[in-house]
Amino acid sequence: MNKAFTEISAGLKDAAAHAKGDKSGVIEHTPEALNVKAIREKTGMSQQRFCATFGISLGTLRHWEQGLRNPRGAARVLLKVVDQNPKAVIDAVTE
Repeated sequence: MNKAFTEISAGLKDAAAHAKGDKSGVIEHTPEALNVKAIREKTGMSQQRFCATFGISLGTLRHWEQGLRNPRGAARVLLKVVDQNPKAVIDAVTE
């Protein structure tokens, strides 16, 4: 067998062991939870204004704030940046 097959096979065995709860070489990365409501409140905006400013649907924001869903990808990055420096982001998107 070639090297790629061996590596893929080993990875699949690790994944299967992990799924069963057995010891494996799998490393899980769990992102920290975001308090979306606190981030929005830091901006001083209503839900409607926050959504209009950042291009987020109101339903999505409500799901995030209620903990029914978690932001992922670019939305997560945007929220983290808004949390760190809301004025800079608001200035950038409203110019």
